[in-house]
This record gives sequence, C-alpha cells and structure tokens, in this order.
Amino acid sequence: MWPSLCAAALTVLLRAGGCPGVLALWSSASMCGERVLVDMISGPRIVGGHDAQLGAWPWQVSLQVYQYGVGFKHLCGGSLINEYSVLTAAHCVRRRMDLYNWRIVIGLHDTSRPERHTVKRSAREIIVHSEFQIETFENDIALFKLSKSVSYNDYIQPICLPFAHIHLNINNQTKCFISGWGSISEKGEASSILQEAQVDIIPSDMCNSLEWYAGMVNNNMFCAGFEAGGIDSCQGDSGGPLVCYDPDASKYYLIGITSFGFGCGRPKLPGIYVRVFQYRRFKGTLPCN
Repeated sequence: MWPSLCAAALTVLLRAGGCPGVLALWSSASMCGERVLVDMISGPRIVGGHDAQLGAWPWQVSLQVYQYGVGFKHLCGGSLINEYSVLTAAHCVRRRMDLYNWRIVIGLHDTSRPERHTVKRSAREIIVHSEFQIETFENDIALFKLSKSVSYNDYIQPICLPFAHIHLNINNQTKCFISGWGSISEKGEASSILQEAQVDIIPSDMCNSLEWYAGMVNNNMFCAGFEAGGIDSCQGDSGGPLVCYDPDASKYYLIGITSFGFGCGRPKLPGIYVRVFQYRRFKGTLPCN
C-alpha cells in the first residue's frame, strides 16, 4: 500500500483542539481554477502520464521536508486554495509536525531547477484532521498555513473547491486530471518534471466489489483511474490534486486529494482519493492564537 471551496463566505473547519475558530475563508469564485497559460477555449492538453506544460497546473504545490546532509526534498503534493493555505493529505504530515522541517514550494515545474517565478514559503501552522486514521486512511486531510501570503500570477493560482450551491455533474464526459512529482512506475524513480494524466472517476460500487477493493472505499473516498490500470498516482503524489473541469464555469475544481492505493497502476486497483466535498462544512475547533 502506498500512502501516496473557492466561495465567498464559505468556511471549512477541522477539529484540532483549542478554541472555536474558522479554518479559512476562501477566495471569491472569480479568482480560482483557471489555467492562465492554457487555452481554455480549445480545451486543455490531454495527456496520460507525461510531462506537464510549464504553468499548466498553477495550484500544484510541492511539500518538501528537510533531510540532514541532503537539504529539502519533495515528499508530497498539495493544492493552493488561497493566498495563505495549502490543502494536502494528513498522512503526509503524520510524525512530521515540526514546522521548521517543512518548505512549501509553489509555481514549481522542475524540482531540480526552480524557475524565476517559483515561490518558497515556510509553514506557520499545520492542521491535521483530528479523526484521521492511519490504519484506514479515513479523514486523510490536512492544511498548511503559510508563513507569508503568496501573490498570484500566470504560474501561481488557487484551485476552486466544491461548495454547496454549485453542483459539478461528473460523468463519463467529465475531464478529470491528476498531477504530481511521484514515481513514474511502482517502486520506480520519482520524476523531477511535473507529470499529468487524465483519469476516469470510477463508481464506488464497482471499486468496492470483491475483485477490486472489497468494501474499503467509504463515502469520504472515491476511486479514479482505469480498470485496466496503467495510469495512476504513486509514491510522492500523495496530497496532490485530482481536479475536474466544469465547462459551464470554465474552471477546474478540486474534487479529490491523493490518498492511498495498492501498488501503482495495477488492474482493478486504482488510486483512492479523499472526497473533498464531504469536508466542506466539517465542524470543529482550531487552536487559539
């Protein structure tokens, strides 16, 4: 097993102990989910497991940890949801809660060669869902609050989050994509260039059948990939985005967070993702400032 909402006035809360508080107030709906450097009229570039175009996924974040003698190294992906917040998977930060060990890199394409528009930030706070279960990957969601806000440009943009009054109708015509710097094959080497692939959202009843995940996928999760395998998330992609394009709004929405799976690219064992919509109104508390 690999461990691998943009609405005004919408809030999401995670339970982290302390005093009542609000996790984040998302950006206005007009300021998210747009790939500025990609022609939205002719449609996005559709590839499977290939190098992404420079600036193609401007909300993609590299979460890096410090390794003695090596320096900062990519560990997990994340999604920029506003100028000071990055959403990721809880299992990425488990046992790594020391803020000084993390670096958040935004606007990155090649991990071996940051561009001039690449921005680096430290973490001011890490909030992990209090009911995260490592044994089952239940509630595999966490949030990084940046030490300093980032400014948007062609290469840095927030992703839209699903919210109550917008219904994104996901069907077999919906274009959904995963991206990350993870391994390009099971037990293989990671890619230094950001990879992208189009995936299908797989019905839960199919993914939970005996030949697939045999009931492991609950309502807070979903599967994406292909029955035949071959295209999937892998180690190093955890916490990264699964986004779907809404042609009516001409925007992308963060539908899933890369969570876990058996192997990488195996038939009938696709990647499993956190269903972001389920956490849109999670009630809880935040630490007092």
